[in-house]
Amino acid sequence: MINKNLIILTLFLFTVNLFAQKETRHIEFTVMLDTLLSHTVKEVLPDEIKNDSTFIFLDARKKEEYNVSHIPNALRIGYDDFNSKTLETISKNQPVIVYCSLGYRSEKIAEKLKKMGYSNVSNLYGGIFEWMHCNQRIVNDSSITNKVHTYNKEWSKWLKKGEKVFQH
Repeated sequence: MINKNLIILTLFLFTVNLFAQKETRHIEFTVMLDTLLSHTVKEVLPDEIKNDSTFIFLDARKKEEYNVSHIPNALRIGYDDFNSKTLETISKNQPVIVYCSLGYRSEKIAEKLKKMGYSNVSNLYGGIFEWMHCNQRIVNDSSITNKVHTYNKEWSKWLKKGEKVFQH
């Protein structure tokens, strides 16, 4: 009986851990994200990405946001102006991480990609904001930068590291 109970407890703990929500470096940010996101696609935190050269990063933000800064080598695919032609050179089995400012727009684009047949798609939980919180490198067209377009003034409160940029 003890072995059966131990097996059941182990399976329960494994299942709880498997479906546990991600946590960012700031609890208030995590709470906000858990209400904002649907959690319909696999989520990955910056610290979980061990070798970013094996992934293709897709930026689901507006062009003006991408121009301020982006993850190195990321391809901008947009959100409102999403264009699947950008993906023509990407294998449907290639590991892809989609990101935006916080993760909402990228989650929606990741859902589209899965419907299009891409099998290894993840959403960067917390977006480029959490990328910065984890001291990861971002670039603009010419160099490394610490500027991050925060989408709008309201969302800028969630960026704790880096220089905030937004249009009024």
